[in-house]
Amino acid sequence: MSASSPSILPAHLRPINVEVPATWTPEQALAVFELIDEIRDKVWSRYGDQLQDLLQEQQTSCAGDRGSDIATSSDQPDF
Repeated sequence: MSASSPSILPAHLRPINVEVPATWTPEQALAVFELIDEIRDKVWSRYGDQLQDLLQEQQTSCAGDRGSDIATSSDQPDF
């Protein structure tokens, strides 16, 4: 099982599946959007440096994982 498997992550780190109701009015959708945007800004202002470090680690890790799968130029078709 991988380290990112939801079953081994603490509950507060597990991804959530959120269904957006199709019955919201545009005003309700905008209110939710603005609330999420405000929360995002507050999280970024408190944890921005740590989030940047974590995002950089994840990108480096993903790039390393993909690096072993990249075909050489002779293996790639000409476009």
